[in-house]
Amino acid sequence: MLMFLGAFAVLPLALPWLVSRIGARAFYIAAVLPALAFAHAIVLAPAVFAGDIPFEEYQWIPAIDVSLSMRMDVLGWLLTLVVTGVGALVMLYCRWYFRDKTRGVGQFSAVLLAFAGAMYGLVLTDDIVVLVMLWEATSVLSYLLIGYYHARAASRRAALQALLVTTLGGLVMLIGVVLMVVQAGTSSLSAILADPPTGTVVDIAVLLLLVGALSKSAIFPFHFWLPGAMAAPTPVSAYLHAAAMVKAGIYLIARLAPGFAETPFWRPTLIALGVFTMLLGGFQALRERDLKRILAFGTVSQLGFLTVMLGYGTRDAALAGVAILLSHALFKSCLFLVVGVIDRQLNTRDIGQLSGLGRQAPVMATASFIAIGSMAGVIPTLGFVAKETALTALLHEAEAGAPWGLVALIGIVLGSALTAGYGIRFLWGAYWTKRDVETTDWPDPPIGFLSAPVLLAAASLALGLLAPIVDHWLAPYADGLPEATPGVPAPDYPYHLALWHGLEPALFISLGTLALGAGVFWLVRKTQLHKRPRVLPFTANDAYNVTLRAIDHSSEWVTARFQRGSLPFYVGTIFVVFVVAEGTALLASSEWRAQLDAWQSPTQLIAAPLMIAAGILAVRARKRYTGVALVSVTGLGLVVLFATSGAPDLALTQVLVETVTLVVFALVLRRLPARMGEHNESVAPIARAVLGAGVGLMMALVAIVATGARQDLPISLEWPALAYEIGHGRNVVNVALVDLRGWDTMGELSVLILAATGVASLVFITDRSDNLNRRSGTARSRVGLGRRRPLIETDAGVRAQRVGESGAPRAWLISGSKVQPENRSILLEIIIRVLFHSIMVISLYLLFAGHNLPGGGFAGGLVAGMGLVMRYIAGGRWELGAAAPTDAGRLLGAGMAIAVLCALVPMVSGFAPLQSFTFEGELPIIGHWEFVTSTIFDIGVYLVVIGLVLDVLRSLGAEVDRQSQLPEDAEVGSS
Repeated sequence: MLMFLGAFAVLPLALPWLVSRIGARAFYIAAVLPALAFAHAIVLAPAVFAGDIPFEEYQWIPAIDVSLSMRMDVLGWLLTLVVTGVGALVMLYCRWYFRDKTRGVGQFSAVLLAFAGAMYGLVLTDDIVVLVMLWEATSVLSYLLIGYYHARAASRRAALQALLVTTLGGLVMLIGVVLMVVQAGTSSLSAILADPPTGTVVDIAVLLLLVGALSKSAIFPFHFWLPGAMAAPTPVSAYLHAAAMVKAGIYLIARLAPGFAETPFWRPTLIALGVFTMLLGGFQALRERDLKRILAFGTVSQLGFLTVMLGYGTRDAALAGVAILLSHALFKSCLFLVVGVIDRQLNTRDIGQLSGLGRQAPVMATASFIAIGSMAGVIPTLGFVAKETALTALLHEAEAGAPWGLVALIGIVLGSALTAGYGIRFLWGAYWTKRDVETTDWPDPPIGFLSAPVLLAAASLALGLLAPIVDHWLAPYADGLPEATPGVPAPDYPYHLALWHGLEPALFISLGTLALGAGVFWLVRKTQLHKRPRVLPFTANDAYNVTLRAIDHSSEWVTARFQRGSLPFYVGTIFVVFVVAEGTALLASSEWRAQLDAWQSPTQLIAAPLMIAAGILAVRARKRYTGVALVSVTGLGLVVLFATSGAPDLALTQVLVETVTLVVFALVLRRLPARMGEHNESVAPIARAVLGAGVGLMMALVAIVATGARQDLPISLEWPALAYEIGHGRNVVNVALVDLRGWDTMGELSVLILAATGVASLVFITDRSDNLNRRSGTARSRVGLGRRRPLIETDAGVRAQRVGESGAPRAWLISGSKVQPENRSILLEIIIRVLFHSIMVISLYLLFAGHNLPGGGFAGGLVAGMGLVMRYIAGGRWELGAAAPTDAGRLLGAGMAIAVLCALVPMVSGFAPLQSFTFEGELPIIGHWEFVTSTIFDIGVYLVVIGLVLDVLRSLGAEVDRQSQLPEDAEVGSS
């Protein structure tokens, strides 16, 4: 089972390529995988029925006890047959549906097969957390499938509507899953149902799980998304909205019923909403003229029927429910596929334009009659067997005085009459010869196009005749529920699926619904119901649209009030919230503790006053650069404090960060006036001063209270030992970054990449690509045949020439001559040429020594970045292009990829993500050596930091230079 799940994840990746090579015939290959999974389930059937439940497990996230566990009991086996069997037939059908089409078919085939895999995992997984993940995967994949015709606004709206509704339900369901796992102490579904937890929290969790199930299965008030999803291609409707996706919610109800059917609100909620949905969907189906929408609202009605039966919580009702589930998957997918044939051949689904198809397409008409007969409950189809079982189960409950049994019985009878009515209307609309409509010319479709619906109709008929065998398949699931509801005596004997039970009351009720359905059809035709106004002036879809518009308007109002484009306003808002929130928390505390020392080191007596004075002077500074320099004094003061407090790593990193930050400020300030003008004066300076003082005092109070609030020994006391035992390093800071707290570092890397991208996006106007390393823009010496070739001057820069070969002076930096003479410093070029390579070597030393000594990937990357800064300052943007090893984006991507692989590789091998390993040995000359794999993660950090610095230099430095010298560059380019 796990092997099939993996195949469903891998094979879709190859389908777009196959479609590009062999066209729609690639669906033949796509059908093989679900067909094999179907055959595998058939092979496992004897073990499933014998109670020897197949179970496979792979520990995925051991830290939180989440595993990829697959368990095939009777319910999972039945849903597996539905998902894979119907899925294989739909894949074969797609070969003909998409014949002569190639655009978008490759992506469609991949997404459809991936959806089949997600459903396969969803109905078999035994881990409720994994179930939620696959649940959301089906929502996303269905969004892509429904929106296949993305050029149509209706398709986009329908896809978004389905995604929003089902995802909202999924988020509510996620909360319920978390509550359930916490209360049960396990994420295993079988373990939870074997010993169901109880209590108010569990009741709330079950209610939240039902919200997810009802939204997925289009039960009122979430029913409106399903008819809208008919904008999808017909194979999607046949698979997702008849056999698979909408069954996910029904499956969850059936799965939870044995353990939680006696929850106080379970039965009232499911029966009331199920009955109302069945009647609402059936009534609306009678108003539609589009064959596909008739089936869509009919599906909504049948899902309500399933909700009632599987949610009722008794043995016979559950038996009827799973039988209806199987029959519905067969007859409704058959009908959708038939509509697809009609639509593909005639380009219409309007019953007002169809006439005489029954005589011209007898095979298709026969399949449709069988499917509609199964849907309405006509002998001898499987639908009749299931419907009679449902009526018998509810009739027993109603006769015994169960109030919800009576409600369910009346609702099912009325809903069945409506089902028969719109079923007859479907057949009349699609196949009858209408007097006032011209006979439709029918081009015969390929025989393969009809094979899938014919097989599904034949299965509906055959399984009705083989009802005792079906009973043997499904009864083990139903036996897990009580014989009757509390207070109701159990039936004299367990009911079983059979084609003939004699002249029992359920048979006459079933025949009565068929007669009543025929009367409903006659009444609908007589009154022209589809032309009459609605009972209510609005629909659930209208309510959805009103809600979306209200959200849009409220978001616009909030944005207009708070997103003013004013940085002081944003910062002030944050500060006000901080002061109010922290002040409330401090005042609410009944006891404050403080443990203060005047100082821990005499150095603090010198550094702290200087930092305070610099901060005050920075506020009063009138020149921008003066203010920046004074702010940097505060940072450098922290360097002194870190260095004298036993934190050399922090001191090293702080001084590098301050230096790079100062350079960035200097680059930005080049485009701003040197002095602050009158328009830079503070608005409401007194209010700002009060707010600033309040923030400072509040932060001081938080620090004071926090230092005295500790009651136990800090965990940091154990970190030196943990760093050596777990991370095999003596530098606690570096080991924490790349090993103990590696996930935090990975998140910080993501933030750095986003920051670099954001800065570059604000500066680059038309071209985001790196143009510094183009051959015409760089100056590199060429080495060939064992000696240096003379470098010549090009349109992009002057290349150095060796003294003695042409008499030209030797340049210390390759692109130094491109710098304007008044901005050029030969002394600076000499120093940087001498120091650059040493700086890069030091950066590598810090990278590899950081596991045991001060340094690490972050510090090493900053040192390497400082080398690039020096080259840029001395030689300008062309020198940066000559010094840059590659495009900044590649460095950022490579670094992040290395970090992610360091998390994935151990996980794939069965270890915890970011698990580090140590290798050691002895070498003849070097002696003892050790290598820790977390160093690879540190290399990723190193590359990301270099890429960040390079991207900032490219955007705030080189690109700003280019934009300021644009006319000159244009002239050079034209030459």
